[in-house]
Amino acid sequence: MWAAFWASYGNSLIWIYSVSTTILVIIVSFLIFMEKRNLSKAIAWLAVINVFPVLGFILYLMVGQNFRKRKLTRTKYIDEMAHLQGIVDYQIDCLEHNREFSDEPSNTRKQLINLLLHNASAPFTRSNDARVLADGREAFELIFAELEKAKHHIHLESYIIRDDETGQRLKDILISKVRDGVMVRVIYDAVGSWTLSGKYIKDLKDAGVDIKPFLPVVFPLINNKLNYRNHRKIVVIDGRTGFLGGLNIANEYLGRHPKLGRWRDTHLWLAGTAVHFLQVIFLLDWEFVSHETLTEKEYFPETAHFNGKLIQIAASGPDSNWETVRQQYFALINSAQKSIKITTPYLIPDEGILLALKTAALSGVDIQIILPGTPDQKIVYWASQSYFDELIEAGIEIYLYRPGFMHAKMVSIDGEVASLGSANLDIRSFQLNFEVNAMLYDRELVKKIEEDFAVDLAQSIMVDRAKFALRPFPAKIKQSAARLLSPIL
Repeated sequence: MWAAFWASYGNSLIWIYSVSTTILVIIVSFLIFMEKRNLSKAIAWLAVINVFPVLGFILYLMVGQNFRKRKLTRTKYIDEMAHLQGIVDYQIDCLEHNREFSDEPSNTRKQLINLLLHNASAPFTRSNDARVLADGREAFELIFAELEKAKHHIHLESYIIRDDETGQRLKDILISKVRDGVMVRVIYDAVGSWTLSGKYIKDLKDAGVDIKPFLPVVFPLINNKLNYRNHRKIVVIDGRTGFLGGLNIANEYLGRHPKLGRWRDTHLWLAGTAVHFLQVIFLLDWEFVSHETLTEKEYFPETAHFNGKLIQIAASGPDSNWETVRQQYFALINSAQKSIKITTPYLIPDEGILLALKTAALSGVDIQIILPGTPDQKIVYWASQSYFDELIEAGIEIYLYRPGFMHAKMVSIDGEVASLGSANLDIRSFQLNFEVNAMLYDRELVKKIEEDFAVDLAQSIMVDRAKFALRPFPAKIKQSAARLLSPIL
């Protein structure tokens, strides 16, 4: 029967399939063309669509389309932003007329500060205290201790929250604080926290914790929200102290992952005026997920006066006018005169960042990059390896961290300025994720970051170009394929 059916209709079905897939390829190609996306991403999508027309078309609908988040949702704006813009305008004017930093030996800080004022509306703050936390156990103990001290409110935002021992400890503290009369608000990313149990969320809600998902995705509905994730890690306590960095709420960040072993990460404790601008970022996200606008002065209390640590807190995301993280890293690399030190779990630079790194190295800047020696995501790991040859050829030293998994996201230049936060050195952090970084202009903090880097370097193995060139041919194929697809991963 099937043979007779195929004999009668086989050619027609083949023709219909060929025409349909051709139409799909033409439609998606036209959409990509009209979106004016970057060349590498366009090539990656065209390759997928041509090889797997139907599957590629579905994936494109789910994760491939560009959109401004403000088109999908109501505008993320609170009254506090009007005051914030006034601060930004005043600081820009001060910089333009040399009313700040007149004693600086170079213009590096001015240029970087000015960039974040313009592209992220991120004011600089001086009255701060801060502490770099390079160990998950130390960081979590301090976070939990500060949460226990909360009197008015706790605002917590995390890409991943797991229902494990660490997550349970957090839950118990939050429930206890609600019972003490503290207002607790939590944002978790709906995809990053995909495995978070319904019971965990229900227990928090029943206790009075206000907990919301960021951009929930309901399958099997094709939904282009899937690709735009909130990768920020923020804790604000009473508007006076705060945390940001690379640590999510899960056991593996304490080194308890059965395969990855020790988890090396970096977090930042903050006190002072900079916390107010970390608070603004959280409240904007809260308004987005809950449609509740919070502008009361209680969320921006007077803080203790601290002498000196100059810090900018900069948010970025697909709702921004500029690719803030990408521009921040680009400017840091280009401003370096002596050295650049980078730790990142994922090294997938676009053409601009790649060119900046190679140009700096060829100009005599000493560049060292530490990456994980053990991957958590093999495709991304292969994509990172595809850049090794040309980076090493330019004179950049690449090291693989051996004790476990390197998850810290840090860029330090010349021992003077450093960026620390949630953003990786990859295309996803540049274009798709909602991120938050702290730019640190304090030499004491930067010295601590570079001391931690030196410890990590001593536990890492430098990639030898000659040995790397001898890797098996299948490995080269995997790396090239991963690199081609990396703009859409």
